[in-house]
Order: sequence, then structure tokens, then C-alpha cells
Amino acid sequence: MKNIIHGIVTSLRAPPAGEAARHARRAYRKSFSFSQTVFMVTIVFLFLPLFVLILYSFNASKGMNWTGFSLVWYEQLFFRSGDLWKAFWHSIFIALGSAVSATVIGTLGAIGVNWYRFRLRAYVQTISFLPMILPEIIIGVSLSVFFAGIKMQLGLGTILIAHITFNLPFVFLMVMARLDEFDFSIIEAARDLGASELQTLLKVTIPVCMPGIVSGFLTAVTISLEDFVITYFVTGPGASTLPIYIYSAIRFGVSPVINALSVVMILGTVLLTFLLRNFLRYIAAK
Repeated sequence: MKNIIHGIVTSLRAPPAGEAARHARRAYRKSFSFSQTVFMVTIVFLFLPLFVLILYSFNASKGMNWTGFSLVWYEQLFFRSGDLWKAFWHSIFIALGSAVSATVIGTLGAIGVNWYRFRLRAYVQTISFLPMILPEIIIGVSLSVFFAGIKMQLGLGTILIAHITFNLPFVFLMVMARLDEFDFSIIEAARDLGASELQTLLKVTIPVCMPGIVSGFLTAVTISLEDFVITYFVTGPGASTLPIYIYSAIRFGVSPVINALSVVMILGTVLLTFLLRNFLRYIAAK
């Protein structure tokens, strides 16, 4: 009897089911409408230029007037653009080479600064971030003056050194952030079990830091591929990267071949991300 009375009282106090549902739908509709609007505006702002670029890569003419569907620019890209592909492979070589070098140096530097206590430790940490916070034009001019001072001929080598220089802080910062969450009792346990310092580094520290290392590597590749300002100051004859080549080309008018190359790069990036999605999920979960 008490249960029946309690149920009746509870039902009388609670608002009708239909009214509660209407209030919930009204509140959801208001929040959903605002968030939906912001989301759609952001998506349009980010992706509309890409859709325009993809569309006009199939335009038969060079201008903005649509004159018909054509694959002529893709034919010119793959069969009559040797200099463009040369610059593209230069960019790939520089990006991968600088990212690997910066990742190795930055990872070891972050581990050393985090592990050991020495007199210039604070100075090393501070100066490591300078390439990240200084304007690119200052770094470019400084590196150009440095290479001229040591009589080093400008070319792919100077571009590689420059890209390693400004990629280092990003790798260093990401690995340091990972090390800040590191449980050093694991290292003590490895030492107690007889592991040497090198074994501890290779089998304990680096695997734990792997998410930060991979993030730093991917960031370095991305930054290197799109860099223009610093590369412009340290490039030499016959050593153009893709941004330098595109800048030189658009001074005579934007060629739809560049649009076609951009579409190919977008498709390649999407395909690579799709193929590596399980690995990226694993890294994100660590």
C-alpha cells in the first residue's frame, strides 16, 4: 500500500511526460540550431576554397569563366611538367629528411634536458624555443647571412639545415610535454632489473614517448612542406621547393596545373590518412 501511495505522489509531482518531452525538444532545438549554424559556417569557410580549386582544375580554360569539363591540365601535369615534379620531389626529400633529423635530435635533446641537471639547462630550454617564436623573415635572413659567412653554397643542403633548425622546437616541445607525464619509477624498476642506460632508453623511455615523437615528426613534415619565407632566403639555383616554384609560376598568372597538383596532393593525403588510420588511433590512445 505504501508503495502505491508513493508512486501516486511521485507521478503527481513530476511534470507530464508530453510536457517534459516538449521542453527537452525545445531546449535541444535551440542549442542545436546555434551549434549547427556555427558548424556549417566553419565547414563552408574551411572547405569552400578546396571545392572551388577542385572544380576549376577540370575547367577547359585558364580563366575563371567555366568553358567546359576537361582533363587537359591533368595531362599537362603528368606528362609536361618536369620542373614542377622536380620541385615536388625536392619538397618531399627536404620534408622527410628535416623531419627525421629534427625528430632524432629533438627527442634526444628533450630526454637529456629532462633527465639530467646541469648548469646551462635553463639556457638550453630557452634558446631551443627561439626558432618557434621569432618571425620567419628574421630566421631566414640570419641563416642566409650565416651560410654566406661560412662560404656555403646555397642549395638543397642549406634548405635542409634551415628546415631542421625551425623544426627542432616543435619536436622538442612535444616530447618534453610527454616526458612531463612520465613515471620515473619505471626507469628505476628497469635499473633494478639490470638494464643499462642505453637499454632503458631504447626499451622504456622511447616507447613511452612514442606518441610525442610521432606527433613531432608529423608536425615537422607539415611545416616543412608548406614553408616559403625561410626557404626563399636559403635556396639556390636548381634547388626550388614546391612553394618556391608555385610563387615563381603565379607571377605570370595562376596556372590550372597548380590546381590539378593540389587535387592530387589532397587525394594522396586522404588516402595516406585512411591507410594509416589504425596506427594513428593507436598513437592517439597512448
